[in-house]
Amino acid sequence: MGDMTNSDFYSKNQRNEANHAGEFGCTLQELRSLMELRGTEAVVKIKETYGETEGLCRHLKTSPTEGLAGTAADLEKRKLIFGKNFIPPKKPKTFIQLVWEALQDVTLIILEIAAIISLGLSFYQPPGEGNEGCGTATGGAEDEGEAEAGWIEGAAILLSVICVVLVTAFNDWSKEKQFRGLQSRIEQEQKFTVVRGGQVIQIPVAEIVVGDIAQVKYGDLLPADGIFIQGNDLKIDESSLTGESDQVRKSVDKDPMLLSGTHVMEGSGRMLVTAVGVNSQTGIIFTLLGAGGEEEEKKDKKAKQQDGAAAMEMQPLKSAEGGEGDDKDKKKSNMHKKEKSVLQGKLTKLAVQIGKAGLVMSAITVIILVLYFAIDTFVVKKKQWLPECTPVYVQYFVKFFIIGVTVLVVAVPEGLPLAVTISLAYSVKKMMKDNNLVRHLDACETMGNATAICSDKTGTLTTNRMTVVQAYIGDVHYKEIPDPDSVPAKTLELLVNAIAINSAYTTKILPPEKEGGLPRQVGNKTECGLLGFVLDLKQDYEPVRTLIPEEKLYKVYTFNSVRKSMSTVIKMPDGSFRMYSKGASEIVLKKCSRILNAAGEPRIFRPRDRDEMVKKVIEPMACDGLRTICVAFRDFNSSPEPDWDNENDILSDLTCICVVGIEDPVRPEVPEAIRKCQRAGITVRMVTGDNINTARAIAIKCGIIHPGEDFLCLEGKEFNRRIRNEKGEIEQERIDKIWPKLRVLARSSPTDKHTLVKGIIDSTQVEQRQVVAVTGDGTNDGPALKKADVGFAMGIAGTDVAKEASDIILTDDNFSSIVKAVMWGRNVYDSISKFLQFQLTVNIVAVIVAFTGACITQDSPLKAVQMLWVNLIMDTFASLALATEPPTEALLLRKPYGRNKPLISRTMMKNILGHAVYQLTLIFTLLFVGEKMFKIDSGRNAPLHSPPSEHYTIIFNTFVMMQLFNEINARKIHGERNVFDGIFRNPIFCTIVLGTFAIQIVIVQFGGKPFSCSPLQLDQWMWCVFIGLGELVWGQVIATIPTSRLKFLKEAGRLTEKEEVPEEELNEDVEEIDHAERELRRGQILWFRGLNRIQTQIEVVNTFKSGTSFQGALRRQSSVTSQTQDVTNISSPSHVSLSNALSSPTSTSAAAAGHPRREGIP
Repeated sequence: MGDMTNSDFYSKNQRNEANHAGEFGCTLQELRSLMELRGTEAVVKIKETYGETEGLCRHLKTSPTEGLAGTAADLEKRKLIFGKNFIPPKKPKTFIQLVWEALQDVTLIILEIAAIISLGLSFYQPPGEGNEGCGTATGGAEDEGEAEAGWIEGAAILLSVICVVLVTAFNDWSKEKQFRGLQSRIEQEQKFTVVRGGQVIQIPVAEIVVGDIAQVKYGDLLPADGIFIQGNDLKIDESSLTGESDQVRKSVDKDPMLLSGTHVMEGSGRMLVTAVGVNSQTGIIFTLLGAGGEEEEKKDKKAKQQDGAAAMEMQPLKSAEGGEGDDKDKKKSNMHKKEKSVLQGKLTKLAVQIGKAGLVMSAITVIILVLYFAIDTFVVKKKQWLPECTPVYVQYFVKFFIIGVTVLVVAVPEGLPLAVTISLAYSVKKMMKDNNLVRHLDACETMGNATAICSDKTGTLTTNRMTVVQAYIGDVHYKEIPDPDSVPAKTLELLVNAIAINSAYTTKILPPEKEGGLPRQVGNKTECGLLGFVLDLKQDYEPVRTLIPEEKLYKVYTFNSVRKSMSTVIKMPDGSFRMYSKGASEIVLKKCSRILNAAGEPRIFRPRDRDEMVKKVIEPMACDGLRTICVAFRDFNSSPEPDWDNENDILSDLTCICVVGIEDPVRPEVPEAIRKCQRAGITVRMVTGDNINTARAIAIKCGIIHPGEDFLCLEGKEFNRRIRNEKGEIEQERIDKIWPKLRVLARSSPTDKHTLVKGIIDSTQVEQRQVVAVTGDGTNDGPALKKADVGFAMGIAGTDVAKEASDIILTDDNFSSIVKAVMWGRNVYDSISKFLQFQLTVNIVAVIVAFTGACITQDSPLKAVQMLWVNLIMDTFASLALATEPPTEALLLRKPYGRNKPLISRTMMKNILGHAVYQLTLIFTLLFVGEKMFKIDSGRNAPLHSPPSEHYTIIFNTFVMMQLFNEINARKIHGERNVFDGIFRNPIFCTIVLGTFAIQIVIVQFGGKPFSCSPLQLDQWMWCVFIGLGELVWGQVIATIPTSRLKFLKEAGRLTEKEEVPEEELNEDVEEIDHAERELRRGQILWFRGLNRIQTQIEVVNTFKSGTSFQGALRRQSSVTSQTQDVTNISSPSHVSLSNALSSPTSTSAAAAGHPRREGIP
């Protein structure tokens, strides 16, 4: 819990209280215990102790209407006594912890052990000099000092392991840091409305203090605990604290307790803040969580349980947000995004396949080496195994083992998880600049696969600046704002009152910020449009509001998606009541039985008049893309007082004052953005609450629909009628008939939106599973945002609830930012494919060279340390270089890849195998005839501990040069010819290629014994670079071969349908096992399985011999494996690190990733 444990925190507060108890009429402890009461108990307690809420306000020295004075000294004192509204985050993992975690990688552990054995043996001098009898062991290695240098290899391996671990730990650390930065960015943006010194102001949540009067409204997430002092129709969703999903109605006399972390679902009001930060209800829960964790550790040093919740750790508690309902997040993170992200699934599968192949190769390498050595020494040369020779032989075996492990290390693409992390982190950082605030890392990549976007209309496609442009008043349809004199005085007065009183008092129109700008609209934009209409009629709404302040409103029916209207009741001076109502015109007009005529007198309004009005007034307005709002009123007698709870009776028999048409212009950049989406193969659908004509008009303006196309525009009612069967149940096949053509869904409720999204996602009609993105801003959009593959919440207009449920927040509420997100998502995918293309070429070549070299010459031409340099350092850098390629517009010219498209396409397979052929040909040429070409000593069959040969150094150097130039080839994966295109737009890439080259020169010239290098002459260098350059030429040759001819090439890394893990299997207990344990266990299983299964794997070797493709072998092997259905929990170490690197910090998808999969994993 931050830097001090809770007990300190409280004792400190206790002391403060003692000093200051005199200043405020209640202590922290009293307030805390008060907030633990619920319902009527609380009301009674407040009455007894303070006498009504006003008394409590007096005790806390605040005024229910004016709020706190807001002087700095007073605020500081309150923070000191009652605490700050801030929950200290959990400490991040230290660098040492991260290093320890990186050390858990099984391949690294094996390497460490091998290196240590090798070190130990090199210091062990066999007794007696009778070594000559031990065969080839010490052939020519008797130069002075050479035998002593045996320790270098072991030390070098250990050193490179340390490098790898530090690099991994540093990456994790910077990722964590970035993520915390992101969190704090989200926090700073969260503001809340309070009243201070009679002014309504917005302050950051962390600044709220006890005694503040906060204004709560629909869609807020309460930042602190408090007591409800005034308001109307307030309903709260307390499920985050109680788990009960029913909405709780709050009222001053029945249940006034408002708790932090709960959501306001309806209504508005004011609350007196009584507890903040650690003392609020959410804060107390967190404190328990934090403290619980610490005790756990004391009890049980192994208590890595917290680690099991790695995903929770990565999610620092949203510190400054008064707990921001983060215990919900735990519930949510388990529910959230059950499916692994597409990329993650494909990568995991690929990593497992490669890991297995590598394991087999390394096992075979070791076995062949040992057998060859044993047969050669003991059978052919008929040597005896003498006791004094044992250390020498063991040294040989250790050397073989190290070679085997090296093959494994090279085969497993460690760089993969790194490439993914770097690519995602880099994209997320850059997406901030494009107004996308990414909350869940994997959302960024999923967005690249999106095939459908369901967008809101208001605020996303339109500017959300509402202005009334047409009106129907007193039987006249005005095409522009009427002259105030032409409107009957009675009607005008009624109209001004109806608009001023029956709208949230927080909605205002303020003067423009700079001269000549537009007036600023604050609050609900539709209401701002109406208030603007009042001002355009040369009237003023302020005096009306001053006359009837918010406290005097008798009853308010707030707007919600069911009512689609808002009504306010006031008490007239004569004791009677008047209700003003406004809402969607077709809904309110149905409830009208009269209408004001040209003289301002009510006349009868019959259903047929209404139908005529709809035709003549409302539809023409809607077809111009206007939203139509009807304003009405009704008078009630004072006695008997109407039953206000019987809404249907109250909201009927109204008198219509006027109907207005409000324009919300389309954002200028939207049509272009939608055109880009459609070109990129993404269908844009508009889901709106507006009337169907308005919606259609705007959809045409945006370019969502083009006249003359075959498409559907439905209203919510019609949509529901078509998708439900006789029993009223939704049927998937009915949805399948509709969604492909549906472009506009109007008058839709939030449930319709959710149904549509779910229907599209679950549809099996198309061969690709649809990936759906949804935008939302309202509280009720939560379910749809969560259900979608990617949920976009609006940063400006969005409610806290919507932001909480979303994956990406659009900080400028603009649709064109979604297009940017698509571009970045596709870029992530491509970056990883580029890296794979580079990495797999290196892997295939290195493994085959090490394997054949070992089998033919008893020693791998590429030494362990050199392999580590190639594999770890170069891969790390390559992943950095290829993962930071900036996106280009060209990415939007292709269709989405979809979930079943393999990671490695045919073209890429062609590139990988093509380059592998070139590299292998040259390396083997150098290996077997190189000494003749360069007129140097052969390096083959050198004895143990012999000095490094120029011959093998040339092979190593050539190999690295070829990788360097192939890295440039890897920049293009779709068979483009110009691989240099845009290379200077990526400075990181250039730096890394040149940097790697420089380091290579140093290694070769000065690496000496640790790197098994001997310095080369200039002409030898030139040859190495020349062969490397050949890669670029060869790349052009490969690009010329048409992929369509190469039918035998298999693709790799595709997700088949059945592998999308069924939800039941994702039971959440897996979280409990900590990662290190899981990784070790997995490693053991891997090794045992690998050895047990050599019989199945011999098939792979045969396949290699018969020369069909590498991937074909994996395929076949996979089918063999999956027949033996006992593959429950296999995966390779790199898979684990993958699942950790990828699991988005916020969502616990790590649970999904490290999961026993019951299908056979190929």
